[in-house]
Amino acid sequence: MKRFDDTRTPFSPYGFTCEAWKPALMQRPDRHNEIEINFLRSGSLTYLLAGQRTTLSAGKLAMFWAAIPHQIVAWEGEQPYYVVTLALGWFLAAGLPEEFAQAVLKGEMVSDPQPMATDESSFQQWEADLHAKDETRERAALLEIQARLLRLAQALPQRPKSRAPAPKLSRADQLACHIARNYAMPLTAESIAKANGLHPNYAMSLFREAFGTTMSDFIVQHRISHAQRLLVTTNDLVIHIAFASGFQSLSRFNEAFKRACGCSPRDYRRANRAKIDHG
Repeated sequence: MKRFDDTRTPFSPYGFTCEAWKPALMQRPDRHNEIEINFLRSGSLTYLLAGQRTTLSAGKLAMFWAAIPHQIVAWEGEQPYYVVTLALGWFLAAGLPEEFAQAVLKGEMVSDPQPMATDESSFQQWEADLHAKDETRERAALLEIQARLLRLAQALPQRPKSRAPAPKLSRADQLACHIARNYAMPLTAESIAKANGLHPNYAMSLFREAFGTTMSDFIVQHRISHAQRLLVTTNDLVIHIAFASGFQSLSRFNEAFKRACGCSPRDYRRANRAKIDHG
């Protein structure tokens, strides 16, 4: 059973996981650039998310963008709860309603108002599928999670135009949210800072202090993740994928991709297609 490791490096990815976690207080916030889904079998968890306390009750699926600082500050019940972590690039490309995706990226804890009776058994199945280390079962779990999120988005009530404001994010989190929503567009530190009412030098310093990386590297991480998905799931030309991911030239894309993944985009596609074909 998993338990939060206070010594883990901030922004270390968990990957695509479904694990049972032991409820416990967290001595510090966690941050990782993935989507996190929680499901409690009993009791409750209270998170401090973006500086606001939010309590999750048993039987309800809830999700949030885990790049926002989140920390369990109270809990009730002894049973483990389930946690699914998903790549942000996959979430953005999963065909979910735009308003739903934007609510998550703006720092909201999105909770299902209509829990499904099959949720607990689904999480149990996904946990077993991912622990099996079988690519076919992993793909099946991912498709089922996508379907579940589509149902969640459909179940949420329509938001009036005068809806309540989203949780107040720190300035660094606002910069990260802007990048997550616009990474496929031309971005510079100057344009990001201006969109958030900050001086570029201050924005760059603030971002590095909060995230331990530069805005430029953070943008590239998003673009590479988007490109990886397209390389494996489409037959698009590499140059088209480069531009669709936000790169301005094929040479820059190839250079950034090899630096991040250790191989060329074509080799990455070939290797991962082979895994799928023989999965």
